[in-house]
Amino acid sequence: METRTIKNVDNETWKRFRELAIKNKINMSNLLKIMIREFEKESKEFWEAILNRGKNLSDKEAEKMMAVIRESRKEYGFRG
Repeated sequence: METRTIKNVDNETWKRFRELAIKNKINMSNLLKIMIREFEKESKEFWEAILNRGKNLSDKEAEKMMAVIRESRKEYGFRG
């Protein structure tokens, strides 16, 4: 078995990580693997929900907003 180092882990975090492994009756390396797997899964699910959900505005609402923007850009002092 090879020993690895995680830099800048404070004592409280290390203590909580160790206690969590003991509480769940698994070794720390397996707990870390589980944590990474869950983090990746949750991150992927989060971005899937953000990127693949339905429209926030209807096409009609979006066109109205674009018309307002086009008009405001015509006003004096607008930099574009």
